[in-house]
Amino acid sequence: MWRIGITGSIATGKSTVLKAFADLGVPVFSADQAVAELYARDAVAPVEALFPGVTKDGVIDKTVLSAQLAADPTGFKRLEAVVHPLVRARIAAFMDQAEASGQALAVVEVPLLFESGHDYGFDALGVTWVDEAIQRQRALARPGMTVDKLQTILARQLPQAEKKARATYLFDTAMPVAQTIAMVGALVAAIKAREPKN
Repeated sequence: MWRIGITGSIATGKSTVLKAFADLGVPVFSADQAVAELYARDAVAPVEALFPGVTKDGVIDKTVLSAQLAADPTGFKRLEAVVHPLVRARIAAFMDQAEASGQALAVVEVPLLFESGHDYGFDALGVTWVDEAIQRQRALARPGMTVDKLQTILARQLPQAEKKARATYLFDTAMPVAQTIAMVGALVAAIKAREPKN
């Protein structure tokens, strides 16, 4: 089974690319979605213990947590030490399940793939990117996003140029969505046409 990791900086179209794979019937996994689920279940108690006051109605309030992290960025390391192993376990289980079911390809989206330094065992890496002016415009249009919050996020991410240099596949999501979907379709067809990976 061919294992592709998808990554990219904030607001560069990772979700769009992941959806394009999913729409073609490829099994996909979103680390962001996994974190959202963990913030409603398994990670609530340990995260609340690290950052008192971030729980609301039994789930982690990401706005409150973000505010605490913005005030003290050293908290990111403590948070990641709790959350990342839980996400990695889910990713490993997802890939094992996809392979056991005879899939030719599985795709996992990990926003901080390079930054974490963890080897997920991917066969190839897809990197989404856009011009920085477009990236900034997209990010600031998100609900709750501020210039300060965006700067905090970008400070923790490798520059886009470095990510692009490590990519197997590049997806410029400034193109029309139809073009991105066509690129993904061509890639999936090419992978499925090859001999099965043992």
